[in-house]
Order: sequence, then C-alpha cells, then structure tokens
Amino acid sequence: MDHERRVTRPIIIEVKVKPNARTSILEQSADGKWLAHIKAPPVDGRANEELIGLVARRFGCPRAVVSIKTGASGRTKLVRIDTA
Repeated sequence: MDHERRVTRPIIIEVKVKPNARTSILEQSADGKWLAHIKAPPVDGRANEELIGLVARRFGCPRAVVSIKTGASGRTKLVRIDTA
C-alpha cells in the first residue's frame, strides 16, 4: 500500500483586538492586517474565547484547531490555525 503523507503548516495571523465593541467582527485591512472588534469584555478570557470563535468562523474550521499563540493578555495577539 502506498500512503501519501500530507504535510501542512499552521496559519499564523496577527490580530489587533478591540474589546467592548457593539458587534463582533473580524476584518482584514487592505494592508493585510487583521482587526477584531469583540463584543465581550476582556475579563476571565471571555474576549479571547470570542476571538477564537470569530477566527474559526472566518476560516471555516472548528474552534478546536484555533489557539492564541502569544498575547493572551494583550491587545495584539498571534493566533494559530492548525490545518489538516
């Protein structure tokens, strides 16, 4: 049997987060930078959880493959999306 092994790399995006917004939206500017307006406040990780959900919906993947690599307590975060 010949099995192909698919090698994939994670996608890493830098996202600037603005909590306490009226609505939650993830947008990419013309220069390629990502901006997330998050409805949740930055308390008890609620804004981070909402960001993970926004990224998962935007990239069409399960929440389980999205994680915050760096910046969990800051406004600028590196978000990792593991591809299958």
